[in-house]
Amino acid sequence: MILSTSTLPKIGDRITGNSTPPDDGAIREWLGSEAYSQWTELRTWIDASYPGVFAPDWLYGGKNRGWSLRFKKTRALTTLVPEYRRFSAIVVMGRAEREKFEERRYAWRPQLVRAYDDAKTYTDGKWLTLPVSSKDDLQDVTELLAMKRPPLPR
Repeated sequence: MILSTSTLPKIGDRITGNSTPPDDGAIREWLGSEAYSQWTELRTWIDASYPGVFAPDWLYGGKNRGWSLRFKKTRALTTLVPEYRRFSAIVVMGRAEREKFEERRYAWRPQLVRAYDDAKTYTDGKWLTLPVSSKDDLQDVTELLAMKRPPLPR
C-alpha cells in the first residue's frame, strides 16, 4: 500500500497505490477492526436493501484521491472511500433528494444537517462527504441512502 505521504499514515489518509484495487485484507488492515466492521455492515445493508442491483466498482482517483468503491446502476447510490482508521460515504443529492432532505430537516442529526448545509451545490447536485466513525454516522448514511433510493421490498 502506498500512502499519500512519506510519513506514517494519519487518520483520513487514503489508499493511493495504483497497481491494483485493494482487497478485503488490505481494507481491513487500513481501516482497523472497528471501521472495517462498519464498512462491512454498510456493504451488507446495501446488498440486502438492493439485492442484485449494484455491482460495486473500484475506481482509482489518482495519487491525491486514491481508491474508492462506487455503487451505481444508472445513477450512483454512493461511493465509499476507505481512509486510514475510518471511511467516508459520498452521497450526491439531486433536486428531488434535496427537497426530501429539507422536508425532514429537523429530524436529522445536527451533524448531518451541518454537513448538508456546508456541502457545495453543483449543477448535478449537492455532494456530501460523510465520514463514518460511529454507529450514529452509519445510521445517518443508511437513512440518507434509503431516502435517496427506497430499498426494494423483500
